[in-house]
Amino acid sequence: MYTIGQVSELCGLPASTLRYYDKEGLFPNLQRDSGIRRFGEQELEALRVIDCLKKSGLELRDIKQFMAWCTEGSATYPQRRALFLKQKEQVEAELERMNQVLDMIKFKCWYYEQAIKDGNEDRLRTMSPEEMPEEVRRTYENAHK
Repeated sequence: MYTIGQVSELCGLPASTLRYYDKEGLFPNLQRDSGIRRFGEQELEALRVIDCLKKSGLELRDIKQFMAWCTEGSATYPQRRALFLKQKEQVEAELERMNQVLDMIKFKCWYYEQAIKDGNEDRLRTMSPEEMPEEVRRTYENAHK
């Protein structure tokens, strides 16, 4: 069992956030000894899931709904799965978008490296994608979808 201070350090969250999550009902089975919160492995796993869902863009009210479903038992497995499938799609779309951003950055790094070597951009401005090295062409094409 962990104190709120220990969990705060372990998870990199302010104790006030942990108190807020508790107040919002995100730790339905949290134990207390003389009013002191005691976090177990179940709460640590809940924090990992909460962090994952927050990072995936889910709002706290929807995370609360998910946690409520968890306490309701196996009858809510379909709702929980649907929530994760939706978040999976959103994260995959975001990854695709960020991969396009990364490819543009990679392309521009190559572009300016060549411009530095050439002393200007003249050759590069007229270069078609077919004339680029294969890896550079792939990043260019992905960045320009």
